[in-house]
Amino acid sequence: MHVCLSVDEIVRLIACELVASKSKATTVAFAGCRKSFEDPALDVLWGTQEELLPLLKCLPGDVWNEGGYAVSTPTTRCSLSLNRFIRKAFKRFPTTPEWARFRKYSRRMRKLGEDNVLDALSSEVFSILQLCAITEPLFPNIKTLDLMPTEKSILFVPLFLSPRTTTVSIKFSPSAPLPPTAMIASVIATFPTLCPDLQEITLVRPPSDPTTVATVSEMLLAINRNALRHFHVFSPLTEEAREVIYALPDLCSLSVVIERGVSLPSAVLPNLTDLTIAYEHESDWLQIFRGAVFGPLETVTFASEQIANLLELFESVALAASIQNTLSSFTILTACSWNPNYPSLHQFTQLTYLAIAFSCDDGCSSTVDDDVVMNLARTMPKLETLDIGGHPCREIPIGVTAKGLVVLAHCCPGLSNLRIHFQVTSLSTPPAINGVTTNPWSASPRRGCALGYLEVGHIPVSEESVAVVALTLAHIFPHITRIGCKDGNWLKVVNAICLAREVISCSSK
Repeated sequence: MHVCLSVDEIVRLIACELVASKSKATTVAFAGCRKSFEDPALDVLWGTQEELLPLLKCLPGDVWNEGGYAVSTPTTRCSLSLNRFIRKAFKRFPTTPEWARFRKYSRRMRKLGEDNVLDALSSEVFSILQLCAITEPLFPNIKTLDLMPTEKSILFVPLFLSPRTTTVSIKFSPSAPLPPTAMIASVIATFPTLCPDLQEITLVRPPSDPTTVATVSEMLLAINRNALRHFHVFSPLTEEAREVIYALPDLCSLSVVIERGVSLPSAVLPNLTDLTIAYEHESDWLQIFRGAVFGPLETVTFASEQIANLLELFESVALAASIQNTLSSFTILTACSWNPNYPSLHQFTQLTYLAIAFSCDDGCSSTVDDDVVMNLARTMPKLETLDIGGHPCREIPIGVTAKGLVVLAHCCPGLSNLRIHFQVTSLSTPPAINGVTTNPWSASPRRGCALGYLEVGHIPVSEESVAVVALTLAHIFPHITRIGCKDGNWLKVVNAICLAREVISCSSK
């Protein structure tokens, strides 16, 4: 054996590469090659699991009752053979050696989660596991837990926590009924005790009622505030909890819900880089910016149905707090129609990500034209993602033309993702702007813009325009490979772009 393979770090690196390449069978074989390989390879192999089924399969077949069911419905996330296996129910308790085998792998797990990891199993399976793990955590070394529990599984969430858990993410599905508030509250209340050094907490779509507000607030007051770095809890807080959360000196990212009419302290968050605010009233959120102390704030997200003059208001508070030069990502989420005042964004020259989502359900509300997009491009040359509006509409009264797209490509060479309302008919004419010329018949396209993905939504393209639209897009955005669309003719545009690229590549050789 080469002396390098006696170094634990190198063995782990090899195992990481094998797992990353989805060669799990090879990783298992690698672990069995030599005793010194076993622990590092198994640590990597079992470190991150999306579901519990592989772990439960470590128990012998006679533990399971052939006539029972461990899942209420078949799951499409596992193979048919494993699906048949896990439909069984427990027939008996695992013996001490069998449980030791289970523990051999469960103690290696560092991350568990991906949505319905709990929902695939019956309550009976969780109950048996809970009884077997009564003296110590089921996963003693779990650091990250990411779950989407339902009423059936919510009470078993604490079973998966341990004193080493530093990240907990609980997301409730928007398409399923919420578990009873009392159940959710009882689980949240266990976090400070079971995970004394939590660094990141995420609660998405929890109930909005006084019990949840009180429980979440008490949890915040009880946890180790010196350890907390990321707090993303989409629930209002009590006044005492608000005083705490807006004054945590080591907090790096914060997501909060601001209720109408509540008093907010000025934020003193010198290390905050990421701020998300969901609010009910158009100006209540301003309170945390007045007299605020922010560090290098890089990402800001607003979510509300009350938009009004949001951009003008944010511009004023951003300038007062001196964050316009550090902000790199700005997102606005709303389901209503909206006509933003885009010049208010021109102060934010360092943006790499700009997303403004609004609805066109009651008729297109986009006012984005060439002037808007060209001014944004010229003031934000570092843009990598530009998303304005929802899925572009079928009928666009105003839209960007090829002229605006060329200036965007010229001024923002790092742009990789784009979603705007644009006039597809303008792509039939080669544009020329201020010395920047794009000739769709030229064999030498510009190589400057990195754009790979264009979302066109519901914008139609006629069959007879496919070829010229493809050529024009390929020359404005020479690296484009994907188009998000609802109209099937755009798939033909993508194919034509690929064909044109091959022809140009062959002709240049």
